[in-house]
Order: sequence, then structure tokens, then C-alpha cells
Amino acid sequence: MNVAVQDLQKSQEFFTALGFRFDPRFTDTNAACMVINDDCAVMLLTRDFFRRFTRKELVDAAKNTESIISVSADRKEEVDELVNRAFEAGARPSIDPIENEGMYAWGFQDLDGHLWEVVWMDPRALEA
Repeated sequence: MNVAVQDLQKSQEFFTALGFRFDPRFTDTNAACMVINDDCAVMLLTRDFFRRFTRKELVDAAKNTESIISVSADRKEEVDELVNRAFEAGARPSIDPIENEGMYAWGFQDLDGHLWEVVWMDPRALEA
């Protein structure tokens, strides 16, 4: 997934504060490869660099919803931990915590207004 950001360095600092790491092999002044897990990464691209990959106008994520990026948590408590770290690093709330049978989610807006949701699914509910 590619995400356009206003300030690449500030975005890297923000997501590093949340506990994510960046792969230096795919990181330079135009883009940063944020590792979500062994199977998933998000490319943070400067807006100018992002424009090279589309003919469409970029949305202002602070005003418009383009998508919701969901990240899985291994434990229910990890949802709160990650979202609270996001708030401490400058994120804004996007939704209140949602708790349904076997699922818990909470979301935030990053520095550019992109929507992120951290979700925990109870493995026992998936087996039922």
C-alpha cells in the first residue's frame, strides 16, 4: 500500500514512536518502507513522488476519507497500547473504541489525516 504524506521525516518519526520500523533498503528522501509485519509493509511517499504514480488528483486526507488502513493486534490490550502511543505522538481520534462479541477496534488519524484502525479478533470466536 502507498500513502501520500506531507512531511516524510515527521511521518517516519510518528510511526517509529508507535513501534514500527523502516526498511532502509526501500527508504530514501522520497519514500519510506514501513514494516507492519513479515508479510506487510506500507510505503510512505512524499506527495510529489506519489503523483508520479497516478493521473488522479490527490485527496486531502485531513478533509476526505480515502481509505481506512487496518492493522491486526495479537492481544486486545495491544489495541489500546498502539492507539495511545499514536495519541502521544500527535495523532487525533477517528472513532471511539468499538467492542463487539469477539472483536475490539479503535482508530486514529495520523499526522496527515489518514485513518488507521487497530483491530483484535478473539481467536476463540473465530473457531466457533
